[in-house]
Amino acid sequence: MYEALDFLKLFGGFVYLLMGGDLLVRGALGLARESKIPPVVVGLTVVAMGTSAPELMVSTFSSLSGYPGIAVGNVIGSNIANILLVLGVPLLIHPIVCVQDGLTKQTSLMVAVSLLFIALCLYQTITFWHGCMLIFILAVFLIMTTRGAGLMPGLDDAEEELERVLGLPSYKGSIALFIVLGIIALPLGADLVVEGAVGLATIWGVPEAIIGLSLIALGTSLPELSTTVIAAFHKNSAVALGNVIGSNLFNILAILGITALITDIPVDPLFIRYDLWVMLGCAVGLWFLVLTRVTIGKIGGLILLSGYFGYLYTIF
Repeated sequence: MYEALDFLKLFGGFVYLLMGGDLLVRGALGLARESKIPPVVVGLTVVAMGTSAPELMVSTFSSLSGYPGIAVGNVIGSNIANILLVLGVPLLIHPIVCVQDGLTKQTSLMVAVSLLFIALCLYQTITFWHGCMLIFILAVFLIMTTRGAGLMPGLDDAEEELERVLGLPSYKGSIALFIVLGIIALPLGADLVVEGAVGLATIWGVPEAIIGLSLIALGTSLPELSTTVIAAFHKNSAVALGNVIGSNLFNILAILGITALITDIPVDPLFIRYDLWVMLGCAVGLWFLVLTRVTIGKIGGLILLSGYFGYLYTIF
């Protein structure tokens, strides 16, 4: 009975998160279009950060509620899922070509930020000052990108894909409504997800960290998955790669950074022994594929998906 109720909370929370993230992205894109903000700025701030909104809400709520394992596990698990699952599924639909301008630079940054994240976790507590450092790096990255020095691949295309498939509000009233509903739905969804996850962890007798690495990370990665699948149907490799790299960067720099500004985040030693290294291995693997400028097809997709399900098997 209680297990079914917790599953219902988890499912309902994910629905709220997906709806809230979708409404917020569409409202913000509509506002940006009406304000004539440059597409590269829109792509970085709205598309990449918008799809990371569920992770931000869940990590913040779980840390404030006394469950830091969910917060850190959500970021680690999402970054693993983004590379193995979010890239793996669209590869079954259309190949991804790793030749876009700026891709090598941004993948290298993703590996460097992953190494920094591991170094911070070795302190076993991510503090306010660590959060300040992460936010500072994010700010520098955003400034460089808007000036063209660190252009993210596929950002302009990502905005076009979302507009084509979702449709954007064009009136001030509807834009404001979308944004307000998104802002309301996201914290409601995060609260339900954390409640359901803690309940399931208690019933199953597993640490909250495991739930964060698996169920929650999978659920909060759904926006990225939907974006890359849409891109695959439109045969757009840049959107898929740019979305994954941008999301992984924002997961560490923005989500952990903002959460650490609000409250210190203790790091479970479980992550240091295994999961952080899987995350780093995924980042280095993608970096290597980009350096060799390969075309990844269905076989590569099957390998990535097998790796993801194999990882889930090992943590349980």
